[in-house]
Amino acid sequence: MSVSLAEIRAEHPGLFSDGCPTRTVLDHVMGKWGILVLMALSDGTQRWGVLRRNVSGISEKMLASTLKTLEADGLVVRTAYPEVPPRVEYGLTDRGRGLMTHVLPLMGWVAENAAAIVARPE
Repeated sequence: MSVSLAEIRAEHPGLFSDGCPTRTVLDHVMGKWGILVLMALSDGTQRWGVLRRNVSGISEKMLASTLKTLEADGLVVRTAYPEVPPRVEYGLTDRGRGLMTHVLPLMGWVAENAAAIVARPE
């Protein structure tokens, strides 16, 4: 069932306007690194090194910052195990998994259309 933006705005006045929390969420979730980290974690829980390899091109600093933001947003959970050496894993929360049920179809569309869009056929 398709819903229009007008219908969403009628139900939530002021939505997506300046200062609306939706803009913060969109920035965190749909930013370059946020979406790539979330997509990587949609395949399951991952340790730092694996996650960094799966999100190629991300620096350690940016990965740490992105994970911290997504954890604060309640989309990612960090689990530290009291072992030597220390083991830390990252995974999606229920909210994060719910988000990805909506985002993954969009990413499928992007994958199917990216080459044609970037090629900009005349």
